[in-house]
Amino acid sequence: MTAAAVLLAAGLDALLAEPPSRVHPVALFGRLVSPVDRGWTRPRLAGVAAAALFPLLAGGVAFGAVHLAAGVEPVAGAVLTGVVLFSTSSLRMLLAAARRTVRETESDLDAARESLPALAGRDADALSAGQVRSAAVESLAENLADGFVAPLGAFTLAGAAAGVLAPDPGAPGLVLASAAAAAAWVKAVNTLDSMLGYRSKPVGWAPARLDDLVMWVPARATALLVALAAGRPAALVAARSDARAPPSPNSGWPMATLARVLGVRLEKPGVYVLAGGDGHPTAADATRALGVTAFAGIAAVAVSVGVLLEVAL
Repeated sequence: MTAAAVLLAAGLDALLAEPPSRVHPVALFGRLVSPVDRGWTRPRLAGVAAAALFPLLAGGVAFGAVHLAAGVEPVAGAVLTGVVLFSTSSLRMLLAAARRTVRETESDLDAARESLPALAGRDADALSAGQVRSAAVESLAENLADGFVAPLGAFTLAGAAAGVLAPDPGAPGLVLASAAAAAAWVKAVNTLDSMLGYRSKPVGWAPARLDDLVMWVPARATALLVALAAGRPAALVAARSDARAPPSPNSGWPMATLARVLGVRLEKPGVYVLAGGDGHPTAADATRALGVTAFAGIAAVAVSVGVLLEVAL
């Protein structure tokens, strides 16, 4: 049933992209967290409390809801689990936003600069078309890791572990609830970091460090998926020299690997350069990046379903 939930989540993402913002669990979580973003007498302590409690709350709500639904009807529990995973992971919206920005770099650079902040948090006013495409490609790699592989990977590992350890294999509630809770917890950690984890916000120290820890494996797994999806496994090895260039200990891995796959230079001006090639991405390069990202996401779903079915059988 966990494998079926993964397929349901992937199908919902392909059909719907995102739940409406007014009912999106991540948006609701963001509104719950927003009061934390203020001045505190002891900001680091407040950040530690937020990092400990908010993801636990998100995971607990997901666990309780799925466990209750599965106790009434296992199929209902599986459906709700798929909905939880769908709400915590996103690929279609990422691809659509990047595709739009890349297309605009060829026809309306000002429009491309205006649409870029939806993908990458940087000042786009002075960026060239190549630099805008670079930011879009970087965002594809980083958000594939943060917004798709990380929650899906947590879901898979928790579901597989619960499937092995569950005292009663015939009762799916614990397995489904554990998988859903893990995905919700990881998504909450990432959302906290995106809201608070900036150097300018002392309260964000703990959320940022927790996100660094949680994303260590997903970022490197995503780099591997990107290299394999492109048929260039050696790109992962070549990317090691650039992977530590960004300030983040994790985001450089999928970004540098994608730069090597494409043979392009990815750059955040004044911050880092990922020298996979001599020039910034062309529109054709960025379009290829879209295809590699989509294929890597499909491969992640296939691996998840395979692992969960193997445990079940």
